[in-house]
Amino acid sequence: MEAQIPGMSTTPSAAKAIRVARPSGNSGSPEYGDSFPSAKSPASQVVQALTAHGNLVVMANSDMGSEAKIAATAISPLHPSPGATATLIGDFRELFKFKVTAMVLVTTWAGFYLGSMQSGISSVQRGLLETLVGVALVSAGASALNEAIERKSDRKMIRTAQRPIAAGRISLTQGLILGFGAVVLGAFWLLYTTNLLTVGLALLTVFTYVAVYTPLKRVTSLATFLGAFPGAAGPLLGWTAARGQVEWPGVALFAILFFWQFPHFMAIAWLYRHDYARAGIRMLPVVQPDGLSTVIEALFYAVAMIPVSLAPYWLHMAGLPYAILASVLGLFYLGYTVRFSRILRATSETESRMYARDLLKVSVIYLPLLLTGLMLAAVPR
Repeated sequence: MEAQIPGMSTTPSAAKAIRVARPSGNSGSPEYGDSFPSAKSPASQVVQALTAHGNLVVMANSDMGSEAKIAATAISPLHPSPGATATLIGDFRELFKFKVTAMVLVTTWAGFYLGSMQSGISSVQRGLLETLVGVALVSAGASALNEAIERKSDRKMIRTAQRPIAAGRISLTQGLILGFGAVVLGAFWLLYTTNLLTVGLALLTVFTYVAVYTPLKRVTSLATFLGAFPGAAGPLLGWTAARGQVEWPGVALFAILFFWQFPHFMAIAWLYRHDYARAGIRMLPVVQPDGLSTVIEALFYAVAMIPVSLAPYWLHMAGLPYAILASVLGLFYLGYTVRFSRILRATSETESRMYARDLLKVSVIYLPLLLTGLMLAAVPR
């Protein structure tokens, strides 16, 4: 059934592709317009996500013209559109990947804190704030450049179709200027406030992430392995900012982040494998869709994570309480990774996604708990 959308007029092309579904009778089953693919249709037919509130659902499909797609994704009659300022702030948050940058800063803080403890000085100092500002700028700039390069593939994925460059709210030129500008500003800031080694590592991280990992995602599933190197750089940057040199304790922190990423990445890759396939991104679950290789890789790194997380204890960075905590957390992380292996015999997509989502949630809890425990149990020199 078709319904008039309050406060919105649609052109014939948009109206043809947009249908409003309301539950019929007491069954709760919606009646859809003919233009929307059925639940059994291939995932590749679905271009935009559903927007739902209560008993009102607006849907769009691949037959739409660009005008209709915009209309379908923008409609939300019970939620007025945000103002221009709020939209701009949201676009910047998305462009600079605020959550990813925040996680990078948490790991950088841990590295700076532990490096300061190694030097026998307090980490509560001006240098910490200066380091975090520089790393934030570099990380945000790298994220913006990544979105600029991936704008075309982002448009094909439900999860990323509304990113600001992909959706056209920020132009490619603007995105490149903001990205390069943030990286250059952050590099000069780190050079002024920290040391040349930290600047070099930060720029190497940007290069590996933007120029190596990002384009290779469409070529080989090994891109995930290569992308784990820039993904693990945060604590090493903090360490070198505090200590001025690469040392084994800093390498141990890097290794913790490096190994942690794989179960985390495999969970994400499995959750969004259909999206990745639609965009031509060769994640492991796309290349080998049976899931066996995905499970093996996640398990390998989850097992290795336990001895790797104990490296700070063997390097005398922290005492026995940390070793006990790291072991318990590592077994917990491994347990959920083993549970993730049930995707191989899941009887439904819902069940399969549940296992992946649970591992993803545990991974983002595990890392802050481990780093917090390490910081609290750190042994000062």
